[in-house]
Amino acid sequence: MPHRTGFDRERYIEMQSRQIQERRKSIGGKLYLEMGGKLFDDMHASRVLPGFTPDNKIAMLEQLKDELEILVCINAKDLERQKVRADLGIPYEEDALRLIDIFRERGFLVENVVLTQFEDDNTMARVFMERLERLGLKVARHHVIPGYPSDTRRIVSEEGFGRNDYSETSRDLIVVTAPGPGSGKLATCLSQVYHDFKKGVRAGYAKFETFPIWNLPLEHPVNLAYEAATVDLDDINVIDPFHLAAYGEQVTSYNRDVEVFPLLKTLLEKLNGSSPYKSPTDMGVNMVGYCISDDQACRDAANQEIIRRYYKALVEERRDELDDTLSQRVAMVMSKAGTSIEERRVVAPALQVEAESGVPASALELADGTIITGKTSELLGCSAAMLLNALKHLAGIDRDIDLLSPSSIEPIQTLKTEHLGSRNPRLHTDEVLIALSVSGASSQDARSALRELKNLQSCDAHTTTILGSVDEGIFRNLGILVTSEPKYQRKALYRKR
Repeated sequence: MPHRTGFDRERYIEMQSRQIQERRKSIGGKLYLEMGGKLFDDMHASRVLPGFTPDNKIAMLEQLKDELEILVCINAKDLERQKVRADLGIPYEEDALRLIDIFRERGFLVENVVLTQFEDDNTMARVFMERLERLGLKVARHHVIPGYPSDTRRIVSEEGFGRNDYSETSRDLIVVTAPGPGSGKLATCLSQVYHDFKKGVRAGYAKFETFPIWNLPLEHPVNLAYEAATVDLDDINVIDPFHLAAYGEQVTSYNRDVEVFPLLKTLLEKLNGSSPYKSPTDMGVNMVGYCISDDQACRDAANQEIIRRYYKALVEERRDELDDTLSQRVAMVMSKAGTSIEERRVVAPALQVEAESGVPASALELADGTIITGKTSELLGCSAAMLLNALKHLAGIDRDIDLLSPSSIEPIQTLKTEHLGSRNPRLHTDEVLIALSVSGASSQDARSALRELKNLQSCDAHTTTILGSVDEGIFRNLGILVTSEPKYQRKALYRKR
């Protein structure tokens, strides 16, 4: 049985591209479209809106490809602290290059990168700027503006936006995106509008922020899942007070948009004489809420995402020896959503297997609701055991049959223990998949099991110990949505990330 779908992908692509075109016509001139969230691989949206594919937004923009260009923002401070994109495990600077490559492969024009909050002593940012320029990209530096976003007089002046470099663009629709949140996309858009005005070019701004969804209730689980995902940014969902005052209608926004709206309104009024927007909601073009086809499916998926975020916070606090601030914030969101860890069906079976066996264990829920478990043995880690058991079940292979031939296992164990310095001959998930592939040369069962890997996409899993980076990466690549108990299999002072 396939996973339940709650979102109409094709309706979204058609409605969203049409809405952007209509906003362009109403603004006239150049339009800077701030793209909130991930443009190419929006994993969060695909988890809480089943049917929304990670590339949904880029597929929508392909309808407008010949009319737009993409400008990428990166916060210089994120470069200095070497911030990593958690869902891919790569630094922001590498993700920026990855995104540019993907955009260009799809036929989009990408020539400009903006380094926001740039300061003269930003060594890592300066090195990255030089690297970008060697690669043929045009790089603009935007400076920290004291009093942003409240000191509108200073910001909308030569001492504010006027100090920033200007990015020369060649098309009238400029999509402004970034590797992650807090990258300065809005400030970049407004700075560009300011400089265009000085050059006598008519320009405007609009925002495409997927979450929170403005026409869903404030405490709808999909909106709460966004709040859970951004607890480290102190983002909270709020009723848009400007919209309520202007139209007498309650819609959902979030604190940062509400805080910065006076700046946006002041800038547009100062440059153009008036602002087309009476509220943060007005400036948005998001059609996602109109494309939900099964509200309950999205509620259920969002509740599961909130629980996953709770476990993620617990693991990060344990791994980095932090206090419980983030997990407590997510716990509050969980409470508002009326959900709890008991609703994550894979948790109890994993804990039960560990309690009965005395060794680390794991559990996975297949699309039809079947729970598959695994436990640590001399040969396999619990994640690897669970993975093999799931593939056997899906392929209709008896659980007692050995899928891995000794000839495929022994060379890997020898390599690990005799040449790579490992004390543990136990196979991890990547090694099991390699061994299974080798066994497939002579075993029909192994080949049948490998064909079932695609059916693990979007399955939930839970382990009773913190995953190593290798297992984490394999689960991510297979599309398995995994959580872990915040404890390690063994005590140690040093842990390899």
